[in-house]
Amino acid sequence: MAKSGDRFVANDCNLSENSRLWLVTGPNMGGKSTFLRQNALIAVLAQAGSYVPATKATLGLVDRLFSRVGASDNLARGRSTFMVEMVETAAILAQATPRSFVILDEVGRGTSTYDGLAIAWAVVEAIHEDNRCRCLFATHYHELTRLAERCEALSLHHVRAREWKGELVLLHELADGPADRSYGLAVARLAGMSPVTVARAKAVLAKLEAGRAKTGGLAAGLDDLPLFAAAAQVEEAACDVLREDLAKLDIDAMSPRDALDALYRLKALANEG
Repeated sequence: MAKSGDRFVANDCNLSENSRLWLVTGPNMGGKSTFLRQNALIAVLAQAGSYVPATKATLGLVDRLFSRVGASDNLARGRSTFMVEMVETAAILAQATPRSFVILDEVGRGTSTYDGLAIAWAVVEAIHEDNRCRCLFATHYHELTRLAERCEALSLHHVRAREWKGELVLLHELADGPADRSYGLAVARLAGMSPVTVARAKAVLAKLEAGRAKTGGLAAGLDDLPLFAAAAQVEEAACDVLREDLAKLDIDAMSPRDALDALYRLKALANEG
């Protein structure tokens, strides 16, 4: 990526099969959303036969373009911001093909930290294992970078930023690898938040980070999870055991007591699964 004024310009946008899922991290206002939108526009322009704002762009044809960017509710339909986000994400997972191009911005941010991370983690795995489409996924969940160790088509990138004499400098450049930090407090200071509030936030952050180091962090235990496809197979196997047990029951020949015993047995079997 090369900087042009206050906007990104792609020198080389190549989402190959070996790296078709990009996980983009970095601070707010660093340009993650701009980078995602820019590449979606480049795909449209290129497929229409137009020039694109890049020195070089290798894209290939796409059958459909999907985006989940921005945050807004839908009061007319009674949908919260998070509900809209989930509906749109579900539609993408249901319709995207290996020839599609998808941009996803901050999936999971509209709910609690644990729920949001869990949803984002599962969506990344589903895109990688099932849809297998080309995708740019921007996130603040740095725990997701662990997936690069297990997902061969996932690569890590970040928007660059530096602190200079106590001030945050946003470089508007894309680099390889994960972001070293989120710079959240620096962005808050840049936005004009009072020094007292920022200082208090810094103290709270220190406590939270100490607790995270002591307990193993927010993503403790995630390394032991099987990949998406393996988890789906385990769940399906458990359902098959229940189906087999149900198929063996001769409901017409059972007494009320036998039926109750069978129900307790099936419930215990479901809890074990």
